[in-house]
Amino acid sequence: MLVAAALCPCPPLLVPEVAAGAAPELDPLRAACVDAVGVLAAARPDRLVVLGPVTDEADAGRYPQGAPGSFRGFGVDLDVTLGAAGAQLPADGPQLPPSLAVGAWLLSRTAWADAPLEGLGVAERWPLDRCLPRGRELADSASRVALLVLGDGSARRSVKAPGYHDERAEPFDAAAVRALGAADTGALAALDADLAADLLVSGRSCWQVLAGAAEGAGLRGQLLREEAPYGVGYAVVAWS
Repeated sequence: MLVAAALCPCPPLLVPEVAAGAAPELDPLRAACVDAVGVLAAARPDRLVVLGPVTDEADAGRYPQGAPGSFRGFGVDLDVTLGAAGAQLPADGPQLPPSLAVGAWLLSRTAWADAPLEGLGVAERWPLDRCLPRGRELADSASRVALLVLGDGSARRSVKAPGYHDERAEPFDAAAVRALGAADTGALAALDADLAADLLVSGRSCWQVLAGAAEGAGLRGQLLREEAPYGVGYAVVAWS
């Protein structure tokens, strides 16, 4: 059963070493993310699953505890692991995709409990009928399940955004943030996948996996932070 969830954005710029001189601009966002992850630890789960969006279907799937990741692709000599090292992993095993590497970094910033954890790469284009059942499976996988759900809103919020400006971006993000802040699983399930793709929303599929996991759980949401620096929508939310 799902007992808690933390929803955080996953830009590599969240990592101060990647952001470099711009790091202070995102300090409030980082602090909110740490607070949200703290809600997961307080729930004392038996299992934590970190959900991260991936653009390539080949990167979708499970990543074990201790899986390595790196920010070297962003010009920074910084390595992370997904939680504490577990069983010995093969040297040629899969590397964490960027979203899960950010999740691993966030966990390293908090006093995380000793519950077993794993990562799940969720393809951004997974349809609703794949997301909801996956979420239900996660909720049924242990007595007390917590989810760290990563993903950004639209990257088309301004003319300086990665995808340039689209007038539909702000209303889409507003609807998504309302649903996330209210822990409204029905509204999350109703998000339009095609529109999300047009607006370069990376978090839609992960949010809909969460919607499946949270069905009947009776969780309440709390919006901790919302902003759109660099023309990309970011929201930090805790469910408990």
